[in-house]
Amino acid sequence: MQPVQFENPMGVDGFEFVEFAAPDAAMLHALFPRLGFSAVARHRRKRVTLYRQGDCNFLVNEEPGSFAMGFARQHGPCASGFAIRFSKPAPWVRTQALGHGGEAIGALEHTKAVDTPVIKGIGGCMLYLIDRYGAKGSCYEAEFEYLPGVERNPRGYGLTFIDHLTHNLRFGHMEQWSQYYERLFNFREIRYFDIKGAKTGLVSKAMTAPDGMVRIPLNESSDPKSQINEYIDEYKGEGIQHIACFTDDIHATVEAMRSAGVEFLDTPDAYYEVIDRRIPGHREDVPRMARNKILIDADQETHRKLLLQIFTQNCIGPIFFEIIQRKGNLGFGEGNFQALFESIEREQIKRGVL
Repeated sequence: MQPVQFENPMGVDGFEFVEFAAPDAAMLHALFPRLGFSAVARHRRKRVTLYRQGDCNFLVNEEPGSFAMGFARQHGPCASGFAIRFSKPAPWVRTQALGHGGEAIGALEHTKAVDTPVIKGIGGCMLYLIDRYGAKGSCYEAEFEYLPGVERNPRGYGLTFIDHLTHNLRFGHMEQWSQYYERLFNFREIRYFDIKGAKTGLVSKAMTAPDGMVRIPLNESSDPKSQINEYIDEYKGEGIQHIACFTDDIHATVEAMRSAGVEFLDTPDAYYEVIDRRIPGHREDVPRMARNKILIDADQETHRKLLLQIFTQNCIGPIFFEIIQRKGNLGFGEGNFQALFESIEREQIKRGVL
């Protein structure tokens, strides 16, 4: 993990969970086991299910009249919220965040999935502020009942934690959201990309929290037919584009997911023909990478710090997942941004969007 590089006044300490909702939640209950997650607990009073794999926690919220279900009526299958952990008291964090320009949720705040302070996140979703060090211990212990006979911390297909959440923004909102995270939690910009495809383009600013564990890249595009604006049109607003989950063995993880029916973005064979020239001395199994369609990147300075990654097809409305393995590389696959962008653009062309 990336060490703390600057002051952490709010005590940011990693992602806790992502909350999902859908008009028909059956699709979520079918999807998460294919990704290797197990239903481990259910809320004692609400229709909320906790899925877990390693330290990756996903909530499926089906509670009638809840904020999450209202969000799903507006957006379709969605990520209705996400949670950041803090080493400082969550009520204090909320007070400080509101004082620095954060926004309260409003009338439906009491319908949240977990009884913890919240503020508005990307696209108006719930941003939960979790104090897992409080008197109640884990944020699940008091409110959720673990299912009998189910492993509480299943290994699944090897995912271990949420690595980053990428946001898609309307054009012109980049500064608004980067400053939002900077003012509230002292995030800083660590990467900036300007990607051009055959027909469209995007810019991306990667923000990271002081703990180095909460990373939120921000994407926007001026082209109305770009993949960013196609997302915004389908999602009916800004939101989480993809959830990246870390694994220590990306080949085993991806092979298990493929066997379970998960579909991934394709990568042309030509990509693998130039890996040895692009990253000399990488020592990776290129034939296996080619079979699994896994991408590789390296730091520009030494070419020794590697990153392996792959992206699923859209599977929750326009939202998809990234599977990532870091071998000393703390970036976002800068060398693969172009390949990813072009891969998604090819899918758009197939669908007749471009």
